[in-house]
Amino acid sequence: MRFSREKRDEPQSVVKDPVPSYTYGQDAAYDEDLPVACPPHTTDRKLITKIDLHVIPYLCVLYLLAFLDRVNIANANVFGLSVELDLVRDNRYNVALLIFFVPYILFEIPSNILLKKLRPHVWLSACMLGFGAVTLAQGFVTNYAGLLTTRFLLGLFETGMFPGCFYLIGMWYRRSEAQKRYTFFFSSTTLAGAFGGLLASGIGKMDGVAGYAGWRWIFILEGLLTVVVSFAFFFLLPDFPEDAKWLKPSEREYVKARLREDQGRSAAERSITLKDVGRIFKDVKLFVGGFMYFGLIVPAYGYAYFSPGIIRSYGYSPIQTQLYSVPPWVAAFGFAMTIAWLSDKVRHRFFFCIFPIAVAITGFAILLVVHNNRTVQYAALFLVAMGAYSAMPVIVCWFNMNLGGHHRRSIGSAWQVGFGNIGGIIAVFAFLAKDAPRYIRGYSICIAFICLSALSCSLYFTLCAWANRRRDKQPTDLGLTEYEKTELGDMSPDYRYLL
Repeated sequence: MRFSREKRDEPQSVVKDPVPSYTYGQDAAYDEDLPVACPPHTTDRKLITKIDLHVIPYLCVLYLLAFLDRVNIANANVFGLSVELDLVRDNRYNVALLIFFVPYILFEIPSNILLKKLRPHVWLSACMLGFGAVTLAQGFVTNYAGLLTTRFLLGLFETGMFPGCFYLIGMWYRRSEAQKRYTFFFSSTTLAGAFGGLLASGIGKMDGVAGYAGWRWIFILEGLLTVVVSFAFFFLLPDFPEDAKWLKPSEREYVKARLREDQGRSAAERSITLKDVGRIFKDVKLFVGGFMYFGLIVPAYGYAYFSPGIIRSYGYSPIQTQLYSVPPWVAAFGFAMTIAWLSDKVRHRFFFCIFPIAVAITGFAILLVVHNNRTVQYAALFLVAMGAYSAMPVIVCWFNMNLGGHHRRSIGSAWQVGFGNIGGIIAVFAFLAKDAPRYIRGYSICIAFICLSALSCSLYFTLCAWANRRRDKQPTDLGLTEYEKTELGDMSPDYRYLL
């Protein structure tokens, strides 16, 4: 069976389930080849809709609040954060942005291992409670040291959000179904950007209420919202298909079987070991996937953290700045969903990475050369947001859904996001106050890193295509047991990568 070659006449009512029961270390468990039919009184489409309603909305809200709590410092800065905490000198504001990424990068892989061990609804809701409380506390800091402490803790609690959610989504959907879901989830970031601008424009008017500045209320109210939602999400967040209590036993078996047909067996029952981690890092495609994402993190965070300041440099008031920051995020959401729908429709990823990347490069090129036309500069911000925030979910989905099994996907998704977010450190020092309002250095750095992402995508496409052709020429039976193929994941000779 070739896992990635899906038939066009889906949905199918019968899926071959070669693993009615899995016992670690026993090959005999793979000898049966029994059909698993779609459960009675439902269809494949209805079951996917049920999964959509239980998985995607909650993860979207979770990541929307996480990203909002991460970047609302940019909105707070427009309302006087840097002035009150004396962040103007020595690039202190940029250092405060940087320190978030230290724990955020280091603990990605351990977080995904804990996610699998403790179950998603427990781990993700606990992290959500943590970063919500830290955001709330950020509203009460009185000096630079206090801000650094809260930003470090924020990075620590948010470390598992993005790779954990991507990992979880990938364990629910076939590869030809995944891109729309990945992009809709990822577009929580664009919705957070738009939502954050609108919220900040309103909350900023609370300046002086209870003796607190408007920027403090941004942290207090948005952090409090996250804390309240985290308690509800302990009961609402989904787990893996093997543990989902809202599915009937027959539905769980069918979901696992349809995913095995597409991606191979997941080996969900076996714990991840250090040997697994070492084996995964022998694959050169893993490192290329990291650079694909790394190249786009710089422009993405550059835009998220500094677009309010760039818009403010056009001469707008703080309230106008927040309102003008909303439309580019909305446009990015619409463009990203269009790209995702087309990508799933044609079952292809590479072109739908390169085209948005070209759009982002065009936006930065305009910002680099046009300095005396506010309308054109503002339009260029649309292109930057649309391009960067449409290419990123395609890249992450493409890479994650080409990783077979729980172990390779858990480690691989965390690696890609963890390594990629090193770009966040570069982004926070790409746009310095001394370079305002032209930011020649920042725009040039962003273009260079986007080009790096494009080259990495091209290399990844080449490696996957070469692997598929090589496997097509190999004998179909290499003497491997089904257990051995499961352990290999996407390195199995039966596996074919989606291009």
